[in-house]
Amino acid sequence: MSSSEPMISVRHLWKVFGNNADKIIGSPDALLSRSELRAKTGNTIAVRDVSFDVAPGEVFVVMGLSGSGKSTLVRCMTRLIEPTAGELEFAGEDILKFDDKRLRELRKTKFSMVFQHFGLLPHRKVIDNIAYSLEINGVGKSERHARANEVIDLVGLQGYGQAYPEQLSGGMQQRVGLARALAVDPQVMFLDEPFSALDPLIRRDMQHEVIRLHRELGKTMVFITHDLSEAVKVGDRIAIMRDGALVQTGTPEELVANPVDEYVADFVRDIAKSHVLTLKYLARPAQSGEDIDGPELPANTIIRDALHLIVDQPKPVRVSDNGKALGIVTSEDVLRLISGVA
Repeated sequence: MSSSEPMISVRHLWKVFGNNADKIIGSPDALLSRSELRAKTGNTIAVRDVSFDVAPGEVFVVMGLSGSGKSTLVRCMTRLIEPTAGELEFAGEDILKFDDKRLRELRKTKFSMVFQHFGLLPHRKVIDNIAYSLEINGVGKSERHARANEVIDLVGLQGYGQAYPEQLSGGMQQRVGLARALAVDPQVMFLDEPFSALDPLIRRDMQHEVIRLHRELGKTMVFITHDLSEAVKVGDRIAIMRDGALVQTGTPEELVANPVDEYVADFVRDIAKSHVLTLKYLARPAQSGEDIDGPELPANTIIRDALHLIVDQPKPVRVSDNGKALGIVTSEDVLRLISGVA
């Protein structure tokens, strides 16, 4: 597969729960609200005509409020739930055409999942919980333990291989869940609200752990969350869902800078723009009389990271993108953004 080709491609995916679900799609009933459809037909549209691509090595975040369809979507992508209609490709192959044998092989060797509830086997030690996915793949004990020890080191569980799950904190148990998912060296990791049950400080640590693992391993990840700050922190791109449909998809910067409607605007309202937006967003042409001999910074610099330099610098900061001048940024520009005027 070429790096320019999607790792996962979702096209016009629907999931309708209820009798004669396939007859809803394309009918006038499909335009009804959820409550109206349920009252009229008893059916529920959980995923509504969803399309997107996930690039190789990308962290693609799907987020929305409870009931938005995000968890149903990820289960359709792995065929834990069968879609009602649409197309679903992995590395150019149509997953919806896989028979049971190929589907089991896909889940055992190419896909792995991490859930909110760790699902660890309480009677097995950490090393055997991690090695379990290899065990069901028929890998011998010595080989699977060797691999388990590799991922134990990778996720920071050194010294805990012989412990039992009940002896670990929630954060450490979720590290076991991550290690188990990594043990088979999957091509895609699906993480369905993996840290929702954790305390805020532990949750933050685990978010940093996912970022570190992604940086080191480059795995393609589909990450489900209801928390925008988490989505912004871990995601390369974010898809926001409402009532089963995708409302907007884009980078964190695109969503914060240009929300497509009030629903998205409400989501991003509490995100500090200076923590997400780059200098490219603030760069503007120099006005008559403005000094253009200040220091130069790349356009992809997060505004927060350049804050002290810009505010302490008497001259405007020049912003460039691969050698091309985009404009300047002054302390006044930054202060307007932070104060909410920009």
